[in-house]
Amino acid sequence: MSNQNFRSILTGSFSTPCTDNPTVAMIEAAYRHAGIDARYINCDVKAGNLAAAVRGAVAMEWVGFNCSLPHKVAVIEYLDELAEAARIIGAVNCVTIRDGRLVGNNTDGKGFLASLREVIDPAGKKVFLLGAGGAARAIAVELGLAGVAHITVVNRDPAKAETIAALVRDNTKSDATARPWVGNARVPEGTDIVINATSVGLGDADAMVEVDLDTLAKGQVVADVIPNPPMTRFLREARQRGCTPLDGLGMLVNQGVIGVELWLGTTLDAGVMKQTLRDIFGASDAG
Repeated sequence: MSNQNFRSILTGSFSTPCTDNPTVAMIEAAYRHAGIDARYINCDVKAGNLAAAVRGAVAMEWVGFNCSLPHKVAVIEYLDELAEAARIIGAVNCVTIRDGRLVGNNTDGKGFLASLREVIDPAGKKVFLLGAGGAARAIAVELGLAGVAHITVVNRDPAKAETIAALVRDNTKSDATARPWVGNARVPEGTDIVINATSVGLGDADAMVEVDLDTLAKGQVVADVIPNPPMTRFLREARQRGCTPLDGLGMLVNQGVIGVELWLGTTLDAGVMKQTLRDIFGASDAG
């Protein structure tokens, strides 16, 4: 009789609400493709139950989990150690469990950076960053650690933009300044990379970020964090002006790849993940 193993490696996600998070489908498809007996369990964990959920993951010998809203900051008090970027950002979305020790990481910016590097090396480049929420914060810190020359952070509330700019200046070798977002944001001359890190365009193919499109320059990389629909109106407009569009699907896929590398030490097939998301979102490159 063969020695069959009926125990799966356990990974997953803690967030609330969680019903519309497609990460489980993406990662389980990649596990199957790689022939890995692992599960990714999408759990709805209310704020008051986070401590119990983390203890449960340790008790059940999970190898790691993602945490999304509202747990990215709250989870830190239950961890033993933080990776550098997570410490600077002050938020964690990926926890690795090894020998009962919990190590917190932040793959939001790392996923974006991996996607960006497929089209441009950010070192020494000038970046125009729209928004000052959690995604913008993580992206700005990772860009700083990656050695960009300068980041301009633009936000309706300039104090929030200044907080992120200061975080970059104080913790990396890169320079950063904040600008208030008034009317349509104008992209400064000499900008190499423009990034929409706001939620404008999520689930709405016609929604348009308030940017003066005439200030976009041919050859710029224009990126969007929105995964659904991947080809947002902002990216379509940028592409028509000769810019290189970078959609949010790559960011989401690379976050998954990086998370599983942290948990299992295995690199999953990004193509399988991307195709799974395209099928779910009904996405095509057209538009």
